[in-house]
Order: sequence, then structure tokens, then C-alpha cells
Amino acid sequence: MGEPHHYSVVQFFGDGTYEKVRSMVPANQAVMAAHHYTHSVAARHGIVERVIITTEDDDICFEWKFGEGITYPEECRKFEQQEERQ
Repeated sequence: MGEPHHYSVVQFFGDGTYEKVRSMVPANQAVMAAHHYTHSVAARHGIVERVIITTEDDDICFEWKFGEGITYPEECRKFEQQEERQ
């Protein structure tokens, strides 16, 4: 079996700043952190506008946006649209 994968979690604020709240943690810790930050008081009031989980290669594998909930990152939507056309 290969090495375990590690993920980072980042929250983005309305003023354009961001905070990396977890760095290179196992998947379960990344998901628990993302859940926490998407359900926080700041997220419910729109202070936190976006939360993402990224892979070791900085690919986005989870995205939440204020007012939209969990979304597909743009690069995933492009791939999905190409598959629908086939």
C-alpha cells in the first residue's frame, strides 16, 4: 500500500484574506475541520465566504461557498460538462 494522502484546509474572508487552518493532515481531520469551519458562526454570517480542502498537489477536492453550500470546483465542472456532451 502507498503512503497516506495529506490535505490542507483553507478559509477565505470577504476582504480577500485567507487562513490555512490545517496543513498536511489525514483526510478525516481535513473533513472534520472543513465541517467545523463551514458551520461556524463566521460562516453562517458570511464573514467566511469560502472553505476548501486541497490535496498535496494543491488540487481542490472540496469547496464550500457562503450562500451556495458545497460546490464543485470550476475545473471539475468543466470535466463534467465535457462528459455530458459525449
